[in-house]
Amino acid sequence: MVSKLDLYKVFCKVGKSSSFSKAANDLYMTQPAVSQAIKQLEKELDIRLFNRTPKGVTLTYEGSLLFEYANSAINLLHVGEEKLLEFKDLTTGELKIGVGDTISKYFLLPYLEAFHNQYPNIKFKIMNGTTMELCTVLKSGEVDIAFCNFPIDDPTLELKPCIDVQDIFVCGEQYMKTITEPLSFASIVDLPLILLERQSVSRKYVDDYLMTKGVKISPEFELGSHDLLLEFAKINLGIACVTKEFSKEYLNKGILYEVPLMEDIPKRSIGVCFLKSVPLSPASTKFVEIVESKQI
Repeated sequence: MVSKLDLYKVFCKVGKSSSFSKAANDLYMTQPAVSQAIKQLEKELDIRLFNRTPKGVTLTYEGSLLFEYANSAINLLHVGEEKLLEFKDLTTGELKIGVGDTISKYFLLPYLEAFHNQYPNIKFKIMNGTTMELCTVLKSGEVDIAFCNFPIDDPTLELKPCIDVQDIFVCGEQYMKTITEPLSFASIVDLPLILLERQSVSRKYVDDYLMTKGVKISPEFELGSHDLLLEFAKINLGIACVTKEFSKEYLNKGILYEVPLMEDIPKRSIGVCFLKSVPLSPASTKFVEIVESKQI
C-alpha cells in the first residue's frame, strides 16, 4: 500500500518536472505507476491537480496551491533528515552532563577537553550537584549522563565505574607532629574530624564502613566541598577525610600529610550513569567511549 507521504513525493516531483515520464525517471518508477499515484491522490482529495496535455502536464490552480505547501513540507523533511545525520556524525548537537564540582575539577576536565578537540561543534551543558541531585535530574531528562560517586542503589540506572578512589585522612603539620604510629579507626574518631556533609554518597560510604567496625563518626566540621576539607585541614582545624586521588597537590607539596592507619578504608568507584530505558545520544555514546578508553 502506497503511503500518503509517498503520493505527495510523486506529486511534487511531477509538479517540478511537468512530466510524468521525467518524474518516473527521477523516482526510479514506471510512468504508469506515477500516473496511478497522481490519480490516487486526486481521488483521495476529490480534486484535479494537473491539466493533461499532449506536451506534458501543468498544475491546476488548486494543484499550484497544494504544491507550495507539499513542496515545503518535503523540503523540511529532507532538512530534518540531514540534521539527524549531522547529529549522528557529531557535526552538531548538545551534550548535557551532570557532575559535581570535585569530580569535574579533578577527573572530568581532561575528557571534556579531548572530546571538544575532536568534536568542536558539539555544545556542552554542564549541571552541577550532589550525586543524589544528579540522579534526580538524570531521571527527569535534564541531563544525558551523570558522573557520580558510587555506590548508587538505583535499578533504573546503568552504572559504569571509571576510576577507583581511596578515602584517606589528612592533617596539617601541627597534628602530624603528634602522630607517632598508625592509628586505629577507634583512635582517629577521638580526634577533631572534618568531613563532607552527611547526605553526600562519599561521606555515607565512610560512615557505613566504619559502622561495620563498630565505630561511629561525630565530626567537628561538616562541609559542602572537597576543597574546603583540604583548606580546613591545612590550617590545623582537625583531621579531614578526603579522596586521595583529588588531594595529590596538597600531599606532594607537603602542605598536608596522610594520616597512617592500621587498615585502609576499601576503595570505591567514581563512574558514569545513565537511564537503562533511554538509548544514549550519539554524542553521549562517544563521550562515554572516550572516558572508558582513557583517550586523553
